[in-house]
Amino acid sequence: MLYVVTGPPAAGKSSWIEARAKARDIVIDLDRLTRAFTGPGAPQWNHDPIASKIALRARYAAIDEAVKHVDTVDVYLIHTMPSETWLTRYRRLDAEIITVDPGEQVVRERVRAMQSSAMERVVTRWYRHCRGGTSRPAAAQSSRDW
Repeated sequence: MLYVVTGPPAAGKSSWIEARAKARDIVIDLDRLTRAFTGPGAPQWNHDPIASKIALRARYAAIDEAVKHVDTVDVYLIHTMPSETWLTRYRRLDAEIITVDPGEQVVRERVRAMQSSAMERVVTRWYRHCRGGTSRPAAAQSSRDW
């Protein structure tokens, strides 16, 4: 099964997956990929343009390969704000689209603690464009310690 997990930054998408995925399952998470491509001491949410570009290319390749194996393993894909094009592709693949959203106030508090103005802008954009979309909301998920 392909699970596409959406939601604003700091909503608990990774925690939702951690609570469900088994060791053999595939998890495609842009944050984890970016960390894998950067050196020791890089920030957990690294938005360096070069590292982000490399991680994004790796993510596309991982998605293309992983969807070939959904009959054998579960694939969990974090996609914060999928476009209509991506949503259409995911629906064609019979993905279950999950939205993790503990609420705007909780998300904004978590992002404030991260001290990232870039993340704050993504939160604003997510709530402006994605709230109430076609995704099925998941129950509020406890996230990492922020």
